[in-house]
This record gives sequence, structure tokens and C-alpha cells, in this order.
Amino acid sequence: MSAKAINPPVLVGIDGSEAAAEAVRWAAVDAVHHCAPLHIVYGIGAPMDFGPGIAFNQIDYDAYRAAGAAAVAAAREFATAAAAAVGDLDIVTFVVEAPPIPVLLDRSTDARLLVVGTRGLGAFRRGLLGSVSTAVARHAHCPVAVIPEPENYTPDRLLGPVLVGVDGSASSSRAIEIAFDEADRREVAVRAVLTWSEFNRYISRADMQKQAEELLSESLAGYAEKYPDLEVQRVVVEDRPARRLLAESADTQLIVVGSHGRGGFAGMTLGSVSQAVLHATDCPLIIARPQN
Repeated sequence: MSAKAINPPVLVGIDGSEAAAEAVRWAAVDAVHHCAPLHIVYGIGAPMDFGPGIAFNQIDYDAYRAAGAAAVAAAREFATAAAAAVGDLDIVTFVVEAPPIPVLLDRSTDARLLVVGTRGLGAFRRGLLGSVSTAVARHAHCPVAVIPEPENYTPDRLLGPVLVGVDGSASSSRAIEIAFDEADRREVAVRAVLTWSEFNRYISRADMQKQAEELLSESLAGYAEKYPDLEVQRVVVEDRPARRLLAESADTQLIVVGSHGRGGFAGMTLGSVSQAVLHATDCPLIIARPQN
């Protein structure tokens, strides 16, 4: 089935790094699953070494344009190869003479999903999040997928469930919606995790466990009917949410979390749980930012 522009695009930012290449491959498959076009964007930005006594040279921008053209051409090849086993994919590439962060944030207004790698050419150590991935995770206008390099992401994990963090918040509800949709399209289970703590609580642990199980059931209400063939694994446990999500993600292919939870507020950029998981996970993560 061809991905036509009737659906909002999957937007992926690239910079020529291997992390960006992995993001392109993941984004291509996701775009096919959602019958959406793939938009590949390379933001040139302005050279950072201008200053007093340094003359502007047009050749510098020619070099940046050439690098961008080469990067999007390579990305198109990566996307085409990744999508080939799944289905047809419409790909549009852009080389934009503007810094990548504002370009991606602006284009995220009309995107279904914004995809980036965990770190780019500017990252200087393993595991360091790049400035682009950090910024878009905090400020994008659509859900954001952050894709790690596949060092610890073994092929058997592609058969694993989609993991979603649940806490009863509106942001969590959006994460649940995304998680069930992704699991259904991938034909894998959903693993829904809700944690609780006795901190400042004055009822028994048994009662807290019962309340948490009820909250999870309420949060998942209606999804069994909408996705009758989908296996749902429920995890309700006393623990810290980020720690439990990371523990449960050892065999999962994707994590979905809300941008902020019950302790957050409207307009909050990124909650502590989503931020902790973002910085520690070794598998793809979707942060369910509100769709504007």
C-alpha cells in the first residue's frame, strides 16, 4: 500500500551521522506502517566561526549545501532499503539553510511523528544525547521518537512487546493510544506498567496495590474491544516509575511514555520520568507530546 500525503508525514532530522542513519531506517519503517510519507530534513544552520576580522565567504555555504545534498541522498538510500521489506514509501528530502532545531520544531507542527537519533556529529562520548534530540524531545509539537544506535539492540528484540508507562494522566492516555496503535501495526503485545509508592500514603500496601490495579484497568478501558487480538501484559508494582520502565524494557522493541505525568502541568517541557528514560534507554523511545 503506497504512503500517500493524505496522512501527516513522519519527519526525520539528519546530520550525516550514524545515529541519524539509524533514525532514518526506523522512521522509514514506521512511515510505511502508518501509510505516511517520510520527510527527511537536513538543516545547514550558520557557520559558528564568524567573528571580528573573519570575512564571509560564499564558498563556505556551497560546501555546507554539498554536504547536505550528500547526506539526504544517503538517507534516501537508507530509507528505501529499510522500507523495501515492508511496503511502498513516498520520500521527500529537504536541505534547509537554517539551524536544525528551529526547522524541526517548526515542521513538527504538521507532522505525525518527529524522529531523531540519540546523538549526532557533535556528541563526544558514547551515550551522550545530542542537542537536537534533547531540544525536540522538550519542545516539539508532535510525538517524538528518539532512536539509539543499535549497539545493544539485538534482532530478537524486534519480536518483543511495546512498553508503555501509565500513571492516569492525560499525557499517559496519549502514550497508551500510541502504544496500542504501534503494537497493533507490528503485531506484538503491549506491556503496560504502572508503579506506586508508599511515600506520604497512609493506607496499607495491599490497598495501594489494589488502587493501582484499578487505575491501570481504568486507563486501559476500551482498548481490549478496539484491539481484540492484541495481547496485553499488565505490570503493577511498588517501584520508581523510570527504574521499573527501564527494567521492563530489556526485551522490548519500543517504549512509549508521556511527556509529563501527574505531577506536571500544562506546557511543561519534559517530566522527570520521560527525561530519565530518554537518557538511559537502549531501545527506541516515543515521547507522547500533545498534538497541536
